[in-house]
Amino acid sequence: MTEKQETYLDGIQREKVTVVLPTLDEEEAIGELIEEINEAGYRKVLVVDGYSKDRTREIAQQKGAKVIVQHGKGKAGAVLAAKDKVDTEYFLLMDGDGTYDPRDIDKFTLHADQYDHIIGYRAKGCPNISKTHRLGNWILTKTFNILIGSNVPDVACGMYLMRTEKVRQLTIDEFGFVVDQEIAVQMLSDGKVTYVPISYRKRKGKAKAPTWRQGFRALFTIFKLASKYSPVLLFSLFASIAVVPAVFLLGYSAYAYIFHGVYHGGYVLASLMLFVIGGQGLTVATIGSMLRRMEHKITSRI
Repeated sequence: MTEKQETYLDGIQREKVTVVLPTLDEEEAIGELIEEINEAGYRKVLVVDGYSKDRTREIAQQKGAKVIVQHGKGKAGAVLAAKDKVDTEYFLLMDGDGTYDPRDIDKFTLHADQYDHIIGYRAKGCPNISKTHRLGNWILTKTFNILIGSNVPDVACGMYLMRTEKVRQLTIDEFGFVVDQEIAVQMLSDGKVTYVPISYRKRKGKAKAPTWRQGFRALFTIFKLASKYSPVLLFSLFASIAVVPAVFLLGYSAYAYIFHGVYHGGYVLASLMLFVIGGQGLTVATIGSMLRRMEHKITSRI
């Protein structure tokens, strides 16, 4: 047993955790990843395969993992298939491409008896995350936290632990990798959530989807989730944007009057109306954000 493993032995028993690996053509990574998970002390590994055309399933079975084929689409389909097959108290999800280090699982189990959902977050200066990915993750995380009224440090992370009973209560409507954000927003609304730092490695094999397309889908999904779980905050923020054209209209009217002696009463009236709408929207958004944070704190204490 390594020194790092000994550090995290105060958490829940490892036998209570099933490590779930969604896969799609991951023959280059899956075998070594399962070996690393076993070496970290976790013997229950469930590979949920998305109809791979390579030897992913064969290799996973040879390494002793339980293998099932998912139903539904994308990573969300893998979660739906897994939640009915996991028979342990805890459900740890991590990508099957080798980017996440199984030695970090102990960081999650250390706090598992106190929380319903534990999300990993990657260091800001991680060398294995490109500048494009880093910028995209920052935009997604900031947008999510503003619209949902939360403080998740890394909303795009694909490694997290949940109580299995909570997983079975989830309503999953989105497909693909955006399921991570949908799970996070539901857990924040009805669960006790915390975060732990994890490492991030270079993936083995080719990426399955273009970065920009996946990023835009995730951003669009965050707005959809906000309209469902935090509509007051979302629409009040949209209303507050009215301040921007109000400033331009009022500025133009002032310029025309001062330098040309022309008074645009209609523009001034319109700008004042927009200021009122924007001001009200900003006020409601501020109150909504405060209420969301109070809700998270109350839920955590309960």
